Amino acid sequence: MNYETRDTYGMYKHKYHSGPGPRLMGADTLNGNDVYNNNDEDLGDIKEIMLDVASGKIAYAVLSFGGIMGLGEKLFAVPWKALRLDTENKRFILDVSKERLQNAPGFDKDDWPDMADTSWSENIHNFYETEPFSSRQH
Repeated sequence: MNYETRDTYGMYKHKYHSGPGPRLMGADTLNGNDVYNNNDEDLGDIKEIMLDVASGKIAYAVLSFGGIMGLGEKLFAVPWKALRLDTENKRFILDVSKERLQNAPGFDKDDWPDMADTSWSENIHNFYETEPFSSRQH
């Protein structure tokens, strides 16, 4: 699924209009979007977008990977900076192999981590080689 099919307000309907996308996009339209890697392998899809409420910044996309029909899937908090929007194929790109993602720090849908914990955050950003953002406004 992609952001155009989830667009109930018509933000992305016309290719040459002055709508908000792709620089500004509705968060709800991004949930369910496919995530692929640079080898064109399907890595899963975005289940949630986690906002740092104090700063208004997107902290993580929660990616589901593995499992069949939602059973046995593992969730991963992927730093937003690690994702790139592929407007041509209407999906996100994460520069991680399937094998590396299988070994990424993940969690179960019934046991979410404290994503505001700085040591947890540092571990995630180290894995994806991204700079942690500051929740303080500048």
